[in-house]
Amino acid sequence: MTSFKSDFLRTMHERGFIHQISDESGLDDLLAKETVTAYIGFDPTAPSLHAGGLIQIMMLHWFQATGHQPISLMGGGTGMVGDPSFKEEARQLMTLDTIESNIASIKRVFANYLDYDKGPKGGASMVNNAEWLRELNYLEFLRDVGRHFSVNRMLSFDSVKTRLDREQSLSFLEFNYMILQAYDFVELNKRYDCRLQMGGSDQWGNIINGIDLGHRMGTPQLYALTSPLLTTSSGAKMGKSVNGAVWLNPDMLSAYDFWQYWRNTEDADVARFLKLYTTLPMDEIARLSALGGSEINEVKKILATEITAMLHGREAAEQAAETARRTFEEGALDANLPSVEVPRGELEGGLGLLTLLVRAGLAASNGEARRHVQGGGVRINDVTVADERKLIGTDDLTGEEVVKLSLGKKKHILVRPA
Repeated sequence: MTSFKSDFLRTMHERGFIHQISDESGLDDLLAKETVTAYIGFDPTAPSLHAGGLIQIMMLHWFQATGHQPISLMGGGTGMVGDPSFKEEARQLMTLDTIESNIASIKRVFANYLDYDKGPKGGASMVNNAEWLRELNYLEFLRDVGRHFSVNRMLSFDSVKTRLDREQSLSFLEFNYMILQAYDFVELNKRYDCRLQMGGSDQWGNIINGIDLGHRMGTPQLYALTSPLLTTSSGAKMGKSVNGAVWLNPDMLSAYDFWQYWRNTEDADVARFLKLYTTLPMDEIARLSALGGSEINEVKKILATEITAMLHGREAAEQAAETARRTFEEGALDANLPSVEVPRGELEGGLGLLTLLVRAGLAASNGEARRHVQGGGVRINDVTVADERKLIGTDDLTGEEVVKLSLGKKKHILVRPA
């Protein structure tokens, strides 16, 4: 079905968000005739989400933009177990303090994409499933909820079957995750009249579980919608870069580094990412996607700026773009480049180049740093350094009291004495 009546599904379809829908016509009819509440769950496995989860946040954004009510569900309860879906081994268990700290940190990002202040009509909600999961009575839960689940059917889910086929252990604790997630759907329906759960395609089995549980426990018809699991055209996992995860929280990744990640998008991915990660109108995206040759680099800058503006604000995005322009087109030393502080005493005594490369995050180890130097990829204040034993000292400070440390053409760090 490609001709949707509802604004939301039409938007999802034309922008490439849809992988599966449990009942296309039923969900389309519901969305077309009334305001619907939907949710996506986020487990607090780290202090920040990364760019791989941005597609889910954008789905919630469009859900609200087309007149519906989104719920961003924080997994304060399920996070105590950890989602085993397609994982090779159990997640490391987190303490309650870590979970609460991670949730507090993650929450800051959502207000950039969702409006939580619209009131009861059209406003987004942030809910923590710890509200009901941590208070459960185990025996009552087994009797009232657990009895509705077939172990045979749960073993057939791809997320579980893949693990077992590889003869990798699946603990009873993890096996309960899909029951808890299914129960979330039932509770959210009871508390908020939530009718739709969305997520990545790896969550399909878990979401269908919730729909089945709802049917057995007397909820109205519930629905599922999943998005494709994205990789870049070269097969790289979204949200990962050569330097690690592309975090969304600004205290874990600067606006400039975030901008650079999207500026380096592969040519074949530009049109797709414009649809998924920006709010540019489709006709403008079509115009930009038709550009080729050297113009594709200008389109990548637009892509990077639009995505960064949603997360960090328009001013920070434009500043990141200007910093990149000055650095790469003019060769200027821009004070807004990412920086690392080094105690002045260390610079006065001389700090080893390899050590500095690791400390600046340009290499994971001294061995990797040495290979970069030997390959001619390292520069100090735009001068190539061939001596891996070179010491960086106060004599290398520029008039701006920084040392510009560069790896290749695109990675620059300012070293500042503290």
